[in-house]
Amino acid sequence: MGPLNPDSPIGPGGPIGPGLGEGLPGDGTRRTRRAAPAQPAYVLTEDTPVYVISVAAELSGLHPQTLRQYDRLGLVCPDRTAGRGRRYSARDIQQLREVQRLSQDEGINLAGIKRIIELENQVTALQSRITELVDSLEGAASALRQREAAVHASYRRDLVPYQPPTPQSSALVVWRPKR
Repeated sequence: MGPLNPDSPIGPGGPIGPGLGEGLPGDGTRRTRRAAPAQPAYVLTEDTPVYVISVAAELSGLHPQTLRQYDRLGLVCPDRTAGRGRRYSARDIQQLREVQRLSQDEGINLAGIKRIIELENQVTALQSRITELVDSLEGAASALRQREAAVHASYRRDLVPYQPPTPQSSALVVWRPKR
């Protein structure tokens, strides 16, 4: 067996543990910790599908069969695994709770809830489109201001503004540029 790679997960100081006889109490060596990586390989967000149907049912306070029914009706559509298993995200759990609230507390039927969800999704999409358009407009306005400033900066400074002669004087003034 060759020398151990210090960056290997099995080597000394690796995440699995110290090498044979290293880092044990009384052996005189001290294990040093390596800094954690700056960016984790997998980032969990609110939209990351992580919950199986039984966990999602428990978190939302609904029966798993109700979650399957909501999926069939298109109220809450979880992601699917390669084996077609449902995986719910934290956002899906929030939406399940909202469907339950609208149904039980407000007395809205499932077709009405589906329409409400569709309209809310449409509003969200329109708001994000407005944000994109505002950003685009601000960028265009900034570019216009920069072009305007460039035009103003290109003005010749050796020109003198014209001033009409005063009515008391009838003198003719001739101006010739310096060469």
